[in-house]
Amino acid sequence: MNHLFDELLDQSVNIWLKEDIGGGDHTSLSTIPAEAIGKAFLLSKDEGVIAGIFVVEKVIQRFDKRLTLKIDIPDGSIIHYGDIIFEMHGPVQSILQVERLSLNLLQRLSGIATQTQRYVDRLEGFKTRILDTRKTTPGLRFLEKEAVKLGGGVNHRTGLYDMILIKDNHIDFAGGIEKAIEAAKKYLLDNQLNLKIEVEARSLEDVHKILDAGGVDRILLDNFSPALTIEAMQIIAGKVETESSGGITYENLRDYAACGVDYISVGALTHQIKSLDLSLKADFRK
Repeated sequence: MNHLFDELLDQSVNIWLKEDIGGGDHTSLSTIPAEAIGKAFLLSKDEGVIAGIFVVEKVIQRFDKRLTLKIDIPDGSIIHYGDIIFEMHGPVQSILQVERLSLNLLQRLSGIATQTQRYVDRLEGFKTRILDTRKTTPGLRFLEKEAVKLGGGVNHRTGLYDMILIKDNHIDFAGGIEKAIEAAKKYLLDNQLNLKIEVEARSLEDVHKILDAGGVDRILLDNFSPALTIEAMQIIAGKVETESSGGITYENLRDYAACGVDYISVGALTHQIKSLDLSLKADFRK
């Protein structure tokens, strides 16, 4: 967690509460006595990786400081059908008002963590690491990327500000790979910035051009077949980091890892996920 993460989370919690509760949950306020105190438990109706409890803690404390969580299974843990993940205790009106918001966050983030772990497990035995992308939900990227980490994946750049990633359109608009790289290096020097440079290659010829230009930290092999990736890796020969992207599926993931690339970036970690099935139930257990 960093300062920007904390700032975004603070701002987001206020927006979420305003969006969902507004002037008040009139159903709960009208049917439940204000003095009623109770408990609810988070029940897993699915299998996967739990993620987002840290966000729920922030939400409930912002809404009503009397609400507390007793966490039985922490973020990043494997959960099974029937598991009780945490208990929420406090004013019943408040429990009911934060219920849907808490579930929405937990279900989506857990879905991302679960999907990520599935891809990570698929690469067992290889050095290759799974990267996320910027294919995220606007306003939720910082949380979705945290869910990727909880699932065992690695974050690529957070946004446009923490890495130089020269892709096809940058190259074409700049007038070629060499010009784009030189311009990027000059920009970093002029602005006294210490950022890594990654450049997309669309062919083996591009790989040669990038290596000849120098000053690059990673080469992105975009839409290379496994056979072409092997050729590219022979040319690169460990001089820079390597990343495969484009046309990669769960089924062919190991084929690319077998080529020896350092990273494989997968947009499906965050934009093609199934939310985990979780439920917050009133707790009347003894």
